[in-house]
Amino acid sequence: MAYSSAQISFSLVVYNHSYESIHELVQTVLDFENTHSLFLIDNSPKDKISVNLPVHNKLKYIFNNQNLGYGKAHNVAIKRILNSTDYHLVLNPDIVFEGKALHQMLLFLEQQPNIGLLMPKVLYGNGEIQYLCKLFPTPFDLIMRRFIPGFLKNKLQARLNQYELKHKNYDAQMEVPNLSGCFMLLRVEVLKIVGLFDEQFFMYLEDTDLSRRINMQFQTIYYPQVSIVHQYEKGSYKSLKLLKYHVVSAFRYFNKYGWFLDTVRTTINKRMAS
Repeated sequence: MAYSSAQISFSLVVYNHSYESIHELVQTVLDFENTHSLFLIDNSPKDKISVNLPVHNKLKYIFNNQNLGYGKAHNVAIKRILNSTDYHLVLNPDIVFEGKALHQMLLFLEQQPNIGLLMPKVLYGNGEIQYLCKLFPTPFDLIMRRFIPGFLKNKLQARLNQYELKHKNYDAQMEVPNLSGCFMLLRVEVLKIVGLFDEQFFMYLEDTDLSRRINMQFQTIYYPQVSIVHQYEKGSYKSLKLLKYHVVSAFRYFNKYGWFLDTVRTTINKRMAS
């Protein structure tokens, strides 16, 4: 297998995580040959993990002493590598991947210079696929996914399936306007053009916003030739505090792009629906 020589940086945002819970991911990144740097951004109220971190010249630990939110915390890292690396990978702490898969993604990106964002196939721990390719949301889509009771949601399953692009072939490469923030492989030169995460989104929809801005000028690609594992938990379904963040972010997203009159959403979603 050919290997890429591109330099890549990583950012990982943690909040009250133990080092044991991220140890495997940290080691995978540090062992990867092309790693320029790994930024471990700690939004926790207390520093509980730095004492357990390995001593490594590529590992940069930043304790914020406050919860900056997801996008703003990742921006702390991204701002430091804008003139240093070719690609940047935004990671969730519950991701598992192999170096050879990342090499394959980097090689693909080098052959496709118009791609600004790449996401691989994402699986649950049991091997089932996660449907993380989405349309741009309407207010109804977000309300339906979060608040409509199960017995009614079943009647609206066709609409939900369309939003999650389940009618598409998840084994085929495709351009998708809205990709998940759990694993965002980003071209740094594109970030210089479209900007970083919008820090008005404390948590949730910051990935949709960034995907959208990239998609307006570059390609945002779902690449199922390789897969990763995401130990996904729907936090906003279990915590009222996280639910509040989700609702606030939704209001900010629709205030930014339009609640019911969003011509970009209408045009792109219509194209993707076929």
